[in-house]
Amino acid sequence: MTTTTTPAPPATPTPAAPRRPRRDITPASVTGRAVRYALLLFFLIVVLMPAYVLLVTSFKSGSEIGVTGQWNLPQRWTTASWVKAWDALGPSFVRTFQLAVPVALISSFIGAANGFVLSRWRFPGADAVFTLILFGMFIPYQAVMIPLREIVTTIGVPPGIPTLTLVHVIYGIPICTLIFRNYYATTVPEEIIEAGRVDGAGLLRTFAWIILPVSMPGFVVTVIWQFTSAWNDYLFAIFLSNTRNGPITIALNALAGAQSPDYAASMAGALITSLPTLFVYVVLGRWFIGGLMAGSVKS
Repeated sequence: MTTTTTPAPPATPTPAAPRRPRRDITPASVTGRAVRYALLLFFLIVVLMPAYVLLVTSFKSGSEIGVTGQWNLPQRWTTASWVKAWDALGPSFVRTFQLAVPVALISSFIGAANGFVLSRWRFPGADAVFTLILFGMFIPYQAVMIPLREIVTTIGVPPGIPTLTLVHVIYGIPICTLIFRNYYATTVPEEIIEAGRVDGAGLLRTFAWIILPVSMPGFVVTVIWQFTSAWNDYLFAIFLSNTRNGPITIALNALAGAQSPDYAASMAGALITSLPTLFVYVVLGRWFIGGLMAGSVKS
């Protein structure tokens, strides 16, 4: 018995991927690119000039500043100004961490809870409540300083860091609520919440076990925002604390505002004060931008 073998069909050649059109390099495009890079370099130099003056001056001695000028490098590099600045700012540096970290965490958590309720629980008057919360963002701090000081004195909050923590948490709730409400409304799918309800999860359990684990982009934004605001605050600090119990901005003002100021120590103190916020933005900067964009477009 003879078997007939059917030949296999010829393989169909895979079409090559279409080539991207090549952009012709013209003298005009090269000139435009060179102009853009030159402008970027110019603005970079302008932005870094104050930082250069701070850094260079901080390593000079007090007698050398008036001789060499602010733009020249030190004739003799010394860290004496850094030591003097740290001795003046060290205690307040620790106190400022005790202020900024709780403020960032507490206000972010309250803002997340508010944002979840206002975005997913449509109770009567929800829009009015949200508007009233946002109204706190537009009240000038200067308008409430004296009444605020009277209130914290009346309720007996200890002066210094406890008072500033309470004030910054309260004033941080509106912006944190806005960020989380937009994030939950545009990013978190309704199906996830419905699945939790099917499994018998209530409002608090849904927030704790379903919403919080997916809220990291929002927390990155609010934590950086609140940490920076509390760390750099001077207006609340000057009204509600002093050099003995206040944050680092008060101590820096005392260091730089003496009758015979030490400019080198003042420059070193300014750099020491800015290091934590600079570190936070360098480490978490890309997540900060991503968190801001996460709540801007509805998926």
